[in-house]
Amino acid sequence: MHTARRTHGFTESVIRGMTRLANEHDAINLSQGFPNFPAPDEVKDEACRAIHADINQYAITWGSRRLRLALTRKYAEFYGLEIDPETEITVTCGATEAMATVLLALVDPGEQVIVLEPFYENYGPDTVICQAEPVFVPFGEPPKWRLDLERLERAFSDRTRAIILNTPNNPTGRVLTREELEGVAELCRRHDAYVITDEVYEHILYDGEHIPVATLPEMRDRTITISGASKTYSVTGWRIGTIVAPSRVTDAIRKVHDFLTVGAPAPLQEGVAAAIETLGPDYYERLASDYRHRRDVLYGRLLEAGFQAARPEGAYYILADFSEISDLPDDEFSYWLTREIGVAPVPGSSFYSDPAAGRRLVRFAFCKTTDVLEEAAERLASLRERAVP
Repeated sequence: MHTARRTHGFTESVIRGMTRLANEHDAINLSQGFPNFPAPDEVKDEACRAIHADINQYAITWGSRRLRLALTRKYAEFYGLEIDPETEITVTCGATEAMATVLLALVDPGEQVIVLEPFYENYGPDTVICQAEPVFVPFGEPPKWRLDLERLERAFSDRTRAIILNTPNNPTGRVLTREELEGVAELCRRHDAYVITDEVYEHILYDGEHIPVATLPEMRDRTITISGASKTYSVTGWRIGTIVAPSRVTDAIRKVHDFLTVGAPAPLQEGVAAAIETLGPDYYERLASDYRHRRDVLYGRLLEAGFQAARPEGAYYILADFSEISDLPDDEFSYWLTREIGVAPVPGSSFYSDPAAGRRLVRFAFCKTTDVLEEAAERLASLRERAVP
């Protein structure tokens, strides 16, 4: 039976496949990045209130006015960005839809989109869905993952429509520096390209500074900023994403978004709006502090177990080299670790266009309570005493 050629290179999400394997073997799931602890009461209570107040029909396609106003205030307070809530903000069904929507709105068939790798697994397929050409460029060399601007410069061409950035980064944990971001910005200005920046981990930051690309000189009109509520408020199942873009771009984005999903869940938008309105700076400071503690618990124990990794600067993942532990390829090692040790990671090859580049890597998510991370660490410690294939 005929199926569209654009899907022939796609595979099932490796991350969600590892979650099913973890469930099957009663393993601790450090593969998929969802917290096992509750969202703030302010978020949940307002969503429930909205449901009981019958805010259960379509919201405005591009997002409830309350949420857009709350986002406008937040971007002004945190980053000094002045945004028009009527013409420059679109609320989507998660940051995942946001990325697909932006690419469909901006990129024509045959144009190129630069994707830094290792990358979150959706970026490549999203580009292919647009019938554009993904141009994969190494993010940097492990374990430091410093961006090589000279190599990146060679990837730009007269067909380059956009580059996708993700900072803080999944899966490396890097936070791009001002110098790195300014280098990317200069290339985009020179080649008349957009920066599509995924900033969903903007508040999960340990080292360095989160610098929105849109705040850099001459970048406000060529930057599309994607973020969302999932990671900041521990509501990954709510699927509330956001896009901030210049008005001339927002018009195209909203058309695509309307035909893809119509709109994000109305009562849940009220919950996110309440979170932005009521949770002050102390919440975001505590969020980063709590995640820093979780990072340190797992990071130290991974090193003790024989893994090699850089300490993450942001986000909630550790991309670790297991070559001192096993000669298995990454997928077989991940399956073995899940079945025999009871800890499920993600195979590193799923973050690369060429699987061979990630064959010695696995990714662990530490968005779990400390007791779960301690139990995972105890299980991983047994690697020192076991015959590992």
